[in-house]
Amino acid sequence: MKFTAVFLCDYKNFAYLCNNHFNNGPFMNYENTIRPDGNDPDARASQMRERTLYAEGPAAPMQQMQQMQQRQATGKACPFCGAINDSEAMFCAQCGQPISKTACPHCGAEIDPDADYCEVCHHYAKRDVCSYCGAHLKGNEAYCPECGSPRSGLVCPTCSTLNNFAFCKKCGTALTEEAKHLVKELYRNPDYQELLEIVRDYSNLENALPYNSERDIVKEQMSQKLRERVLTLLAKDEGVETPVIPTMESKRMTKEELEEQKAVKVQMLSAILDKLSVPPMASPVQARNFAMAAKPQGVRLAWVCNWKHAMHSSPCGCAKPHLGGKWVILGNNHTDEIKDDK
Repeated sequence: MKFTAVFLCDYKNFAYLCNNHFNNGPFMNYENTIRPDGNDPDARASQMRERTLYAEGPAAPMQQMQQMQQRQATGKACPFCGAINDSEAMFCAQCGQPISKTACPHCGAEIDPDADYCEVCHHYAKRDVCSYCGAHLKGNEAYCPECGSPRSGLVCPTCSTLNNFAFCKKCGTALTEEAKHLVKELYRNPDYQELLEIVRDYSNLENALPYNSERDIVKEQMSQKLRERVLTLLAKDEGVETPVIPTMESKRMTKEELEEQKAVKVQMLSAILDKLSVPPMASPVQARNFAMAAKPQGVRLAWVCNWKHAMHSSPCGCAKPHLGGKWVILGNNHTDEIKDDK
């Protein structure tokens, strides 16, 4: 006996149309199996329910299947998770990753829809978002209605660089009131205070003059003896018979000792910079401002982003700072590895 039935699953509440022989079909092992011999006392009721479901339900699942097939044929597959999205979708509905490209308004280069900076022409690429505070814009304002910053740019009072961000991309000076407030808030962070102290020590070591030879050590010892003799004579002229001359401790050291101390400070700096790394954020503008506020002065640093793990001179040259990143010590080398601001 051949029977046409619809199977309604609890997983997605989909009704499936199935043609099968009862003796061989998937309905054999279930309690509510409709038996052709009529021994099932609930067979008539089951048949009535399935007839009703067949009369009302098949069109909906078949239509859903057709829509799914059409979506797979014309939709856009996510390169990250493989989910099928609408052809106009900019982001994947399953994992949230960008699956489309948009054009830079300045040079026309393709950029991701969540990128707010073009790394090709080095211009801010969002017309509807304020580059200083992240407020929403209509696109034709001369000044941001939220922070009042001019969209044409701010000139840094320290280095005269024209900027489209809240911090100077060249020297790091805070240019807006919100940026200055963010720096003040960060100064209260104990980790940031420790960072500034280590930076001062490292800067002093960078400017220290090491001994180049044994002759330099002998010269300094002779200078110290001359100093003690002069101070002793001056004290005796003032009537002090046995003057006590304080010893001046020399801060000079050999090149090996200097490099060793600098290496220790570098390790300490790296540990603190890891603590102050920028976590992923929703807004690229807010992430960029936080990173610039956390940048200490007096040490050469580079910004390594989480998007491409590329080295930038600052997050001002990164298209996706909201994915996170951190400052790293640049030292005297690796300047060729910086990929922005060329």
